[in-house]
Formats: sequence, C-alpha cells, structure tokens
Amino acid sequence: MSEITLRGMQTEVDQWIQGAGSGYWRPLAILARMTEELGKVARLVNHLYGQKPKRADEAKQDLGIELCDLVYTLVCLANVADVDLEQSWREMMNKYRTRDRHRYDR
Repeated sequence: MSEITLRGMQTEVDQWIQGAGSGYWRPLAILARMTEELGKVARLVNHLYGQKPKRADEAKQDLGIELCDLVYTLVCLANVADVDLEQSWREMMNKYRTRDRHRYDR
C-alpha cells in the first residue's frame, strides 16, 4: 500500500468530486459542513473520553472515520480556494520550528 500525501489527497478528492458530476460546493457551504463534521468529532470524543456516555440506542461510531470526514471537507475547501496543502503544511511547520522552538521546553 502506498503512502498518502496531502497533494495525493487533494487530487483524489478532486477526481471524485469532478467524477460525481455535482462539483464543489461554495466555500461557505463547505465551511458549514466542516463545522458539522467537527461537531460530530467533538460529540464522539466526549462520549469516548469525557463525562457524557452514549445512550444505549445510539449507533457506534469510529473516531478515525469521523476525523477523516473532517479532513475530507478541509481538503474540499483547500481545493476550492486553490491552496496547496503540502506547501502550506511545510510553511506552517517551519513557523512552529522557529517561532515556537522553545515554547514547550520541559
């Protein structure tokens, strides 16, 4: 199995979106969907690690799948905004490596 890159994810999502025929949603609609997905992640994390247990009648959820739903919507937003996530990731990590180099020293 080959490694998945951010660029590869962006390409895979774009190919699926273009093949599905409906095209991308507008950025604000994608953001609303991303917020919805984040809410699902928050709810599940609260069930798994917080003070609020699931009700007996609630369906089982997989945290990995819920996180990937969130990543999928983030990739859609990046594609619509023409953002190269790999390049942006490198720039962001460089910022943390320099600006925050000693911020979390023990």
